[in-house]
Amino acid sequence: MGIFSRSIKPSAPLCQRSPLGGTHPAVLALTLILVGTPLTAIAQSPPPSGPSPIPAASEDGYLLGPGDRVRVDFFNVPEYTGEYLVLPNGTVNFPEVGPVAVQGRTLQQAAAAVSERFSGLLQRPIVTVSLLGARPVSVAIAGEVSRPGTYTLAAASAVSDGSVPTVTRIIQLSGGVTQAANVRQVQVRRQQPGSPGGAEVITVDLWALASTGDIRQDLQLQDGDSIFIPATDSTNLAEARQLAATSFAATNAGPMQVAVVGEVNRPGTHVLDNRPNSTQVSNATRLPIPTVTQAIQEAGGITQSANIRNIQVKRLTRSGGEQLITVNFWDLLASGDLQQDLPLQEGDTIVVPTATALSPQEAAELASASFSPSEITVNVVGEVVNPGGVKGPPNTPLNQAVLAAGGFNNRRAKKSEVTLVRLNPDGTVSKREIEIDLAAGISEETNPALRNNDTIVVGRSNVASLSDTLGTVLSPLSGVFGLFRLLGL
Repeated sequence: MGIFSRSIKPSAPLCQRSPLGGTHPAVLALTLILVGTPLTAIAQSPPPSGPSPIPAASEDGYLLGPGDRVRVDFFNVPEYTGEYLVLPNGTVNFPEVGPVAVQGRTLQQAAAAVSERFSGLLQRPIVTVSLLGARPVSVAIAGEVSRPGTYTLAAASAVSDGSVPTVTRIIQLSGGVTQAANVRQVQVRRQQPGSPGGAEVITVDLWALASTGDIRQDLQLQDGDSIFIPATDSTNLAEARQLAATSFAATNAGPMQVAVVGEVNRPGTHVLDNRPNSTQVSNATRLPIPTVTQAIQEAGGITQSANIRNIQVKRLTRSGGEQLITVNFWDLLASGDLQQDLPLQEGDTIVVPTATALSPQEAAELASASFSPSEITVNVVGEVVNPGGVKGPPNTPLNQAVLAAGGFNNRRAKKSEVTLVRLNPDGTVSKREIEIDLAAGISEETNPALRNNDTIVVGRSNVASLSDTLGTVLSPLSGVFGLFRLLGL
């Protein structure tokens, strides 16, 4: 038993013959003329009657198997010449000599086996074996594809457009490659002709096919081939979006479930669905693939404590390993780098960490991003006209929130300062007194930008506090005086 390997070199000149064999088995026809027959006899040989054989193929050879339809010509022996079917047991049944095993043999090897069987019946038999109809091609595929398994395709002679089974066709049937696939190292394992236990491993580079159009990388498949697509060690952000747009990438015909955790307003599991009007579409329909920004939007947007420079995407591979991909959304905001908006796949987890420091300028730019929430809610309580929750855009200034609550209660509010209470990401609560000027512009000292769920407390003025205190002290006496008036005393 032996295993051989070879790769298709993308840099090879196009005029060279491909080491992959060039032509599909369905267009094979190999002829063996046994040594010992005079050349004059060959020249006088009449053309075979019946259906025309499929044009000749490469010397790599097509391995016969059950279901193939072949023509066997015996020179000057028409009674044995005819069309034969390879039986389920891998043999061709001939008159006089019985079954001849041809499964796993090339046309050339099959002709030799038939000639050897008839050598006891005919003197120097000259045998030609041609392929008339190739059997369906069954191929197994595993690794980073959506639906690994075994797939069967009709041979080229059986379909109207003459298309042949190739690596990309099988990948498309299996739902397309995942975002974790290493398409540069796709491995095709193929049985060696005449060696039942031997196999050859051919490596094809589908990235060369996608980026330069190197059609030689789309290997034509043979019955019994197996394809393995490994996982990549690291994801190249520059290539991820290009890979998602190829014809052999996953089609995303249905909803996708991902998890978003960390500094988002609704952490948890979310379903992303890009189908139009949420109607059912074919599995072959190519729809826009959800990206990190869409997942964050579905999770309610980032909080103002988010570190968008270090967002991480955790991705499981078919082998059980995990990929960790880091994207920098600040580059997306600052320079429009779309490479950072990574396409997602089923089961991805997005982690948005907490920022250690954020300048007011960065906070303002972050609040206007498409992946930020469209509005925040702050609570304004105490001595305002309409205390309660106030909604506004992210980074709403403190002054604007107070005004949205109706402004100060003129007779009771302490107008010189307010208290800002903020719930921090680590669970602690911070409290600060802010000198307020409703005419001032936005600043961290006197008119800071607010965050979701901040609370503004407007206290009572000194006069209102004194009045409330006196009212509390004198309230029992007012009850007594009222009783005296009731009794007429």
